[in-house]
Amino acid sequence: MRFGVDTGGTFTDCVVLERGKVKILKVFSTPEDASRGILEGVRRLAESLQPAGPLEIIHGTTVGTNSLLERRGARVALVTTAGFEDLIEIGRQARPRLYDLDARQAPPLVPRTLRFGVRERTTAHGRILHRPSAAAIARLTSKLKGLRAESIAVCFLFSYLNPANERVVAQALKELQLPISVSHQILPEFREYERLATVVINAFLAPGMGEYLKRLERGVREDIRQRAASSNSHVGPNGVRPWGERRSPLPFRDAPGRVYVMQSSGGITTAARAAREPVRTILSGPAGGVVASTWLARQLGISRAISFDMGGTSTDVCLIDGQPRTSNETVLGGLPVAVPVLDVHSVGAGGGSLARLDAGGALRVGPQSAGAKPGPICYRGGGAQPTVTDANLLLGRLDPDHFLGGEFPLDLRAAERGFADFLHRHSRSTGFKTVPELAAGIVAVSSATMEKALRVISVERGHDPRGFALICFGGGGGLHAADLARSLRLPKVVVPQNPGAFSALGILLSDVIRDSVRSVLLSVPEGGRDSSQRWAEFWHDLEKRFAILERVSRAELQHEGFPAELARAERRLDLRYAGQSYELSVPLRTDFRRLFHQQHEKAYGYADPRRPLEIVNVRLRLVIRTPKPQLRACRAGDPDPARARVKTKPVWFAGRFHSTRLYDRERLKAGTHFVGPAVVVEYSSTTVVPPDFSCEVDKCLNLILRAR
Repeated sequence: MRFGVDTGGTFTDCVVLERGKVKILKVFSTPEDASRGILEGVRRLAESLQPAGPLEIIHGTTVGTNSLLERRGARVALVTTAGFEDLIEIGRQARPRLYDLDARQAPPLVPRTLRFGVRERTTAHGRILHRPSAAAIARLTSKLKGLRAESIAVCFLFSYLNPANERVVAQALKELQLPISVSHQILPEFREYERLATVVINAFLAPGMGEYLKRLERGVREDIRQRAASSNSHVGPNGVRPWGERRSPLPFRDAPGRVYVMQSSGGITTAARAAREPVRTILSGPAGGVVASTWLARQLGISRAISFDMGGTSTDVCLIDGQPRTSNETVLGGLPVAVPVLDVHSVGAGGGSLARLDAGGALRVGPQSAGAKPGPICYRGGGAQPTVTDANLLLGRLDPDHFLGGEFPLDLRAAERGFADFLHRHSRSTGFKTVPELAAGIVAVSSATMEKALRVISVERGHDPRGFALICFGGGGGLHAADLARSLRLPKVVVPQNPGAFSALGILLSDVIRDSVRSVLLSVPEGGRDSSQRWAEFWHDLEKRFAILERVSRAELQHEGFPAELARAERRLDLRYAGQSYELSVPLRTDFRRLFHQQHEKAYGYADPRRPLEIVNVRLRLVIRTPKPQLRACRAGDPDPARARVKTKPVWFAGRFHSTRLYDRERLKAGTHFVGPAVVVEYSSTTVVPPDFSCEVDKCLNLILRAR
């Protein structure tokens, strides 16, 4: 039994495949201990199944992301080459806010009192010039014992070429019994600042992530394995126990459960490795949605798509041109993270985003969020500050009686009182005279933020959005997708089944991935009559390097319990023109030079085939494919949408309320077609069809929205 779980700021989504069909459940997240929400969701979902054998939870987590953004990590001690203790604070010369005279740099993750230099030196060619002495290591260990450090980061100059000095120091520091992050294990790659920042972030997150995953695994093994207290648990309309009903353990037999974690690269790994290297999980939640969107696009024959995931706290977008783009460096919390990540762009605009007025009286929405506690005003016991979810409810776009399949009615009256109070307190500043106008303004500001995110990954990178389909999901994706498609002139919007748990489905479908990299700094031989021997020697050297990398990586996979013999190897080169500062990644093929020139011209507008090339890094990705379900075409039923109509209600469009039909998605059959205005409700999400859009249910029961 394999459960995919995506923990968000407001909801925790759980997905399981039963006989090829997707079954989902949403429960409120538990920010104080995310493992509690996960265990609760898996318990309730599994009560409606007939589980047997071992349990596996594949988990996308925001624990690392939130800890880094909120600076709630461990007390880290940094051990580095003497003379380079301040590199973590010096950083690069780039100024993100060039004209901000009051800009203040965030304090480094490691204060000066916890940075220690060790007298050691390795040359730029990997030769050891000076080894750390036993006395120096003993003094270092003694100092660290008295400083209440909770985690240690070790990063020496040029250790990616020869890690001998790092190994000696790291081995000696094990007696402190603290988590130790060592740079040649985390990131054996050149660029000392990025390598140092990445290993420090890993040390900053390791204790918290390790303890969290231990709690989750302990809950799986001790609590979930128990037999159900009763065999006749009542289940609700979604096939799961209703809210508030007595909880019972899961009826799993015999084998202990296992926990896997989604990586930022779009693949899963073991909980043990995620605890050792949490820096690889900082964007694990958004990665699941990209994996699911890529799978759906291939199933539907869509070659170019944009994934649009609107959750409770943020919106995550990614451009998929055949496959999603992967980056080897991102920035989070103002710090570089040099590990493979899917190229996801996130903005602080979600259903729980809070509305406020800035110092100039302008309406702002986000990035602060109401989260799961207290939540939007309309949630029972929610907060007091207006959110995007409250605004959509007041505009009629959300229906109070059909939220989460009717299991969690929304408090419309509370939202009206909250918005009226906001208007009363800011009557002179807002410019809005009525509650619906304020709600429409909040939705418009939120949509503008999301539109900007879509432009960043498309227009600003040379892609015409008019050639892309928008695959929207998340609890709020369908509420805003049509408005965004209109603004960017996207040809169609695809709303998959169970959109509110689509990221969790992507996590469940993800492959096992292990990424490895080594910096080599090799010159590429130039062509010519006498170059055949040089080319042969070059290819032999390259093959040898990849062979060593692959042998080590397969052994590590095998040690973690994966069938390493099934792993498919993908080899890539990071190339640049000699003298350049940055590189582009291309697959290892005999014509890799031609591929590089093409990619360079596409990225920068020019290429120079006469210039010599340099290989900066060799990259290896091992992929173990997991089974993927195929979308099944449904027989066309009665295409009359009237059979799915629930009621007619007023919904706000273009400055006034329109009489709008409300449809139950479960009753819409393949081939059904209708025009807006309409609202389609389902358990995990709501889709709005504006008056100038039409909606069609395709043969696989996806909703296809197009402008009329």
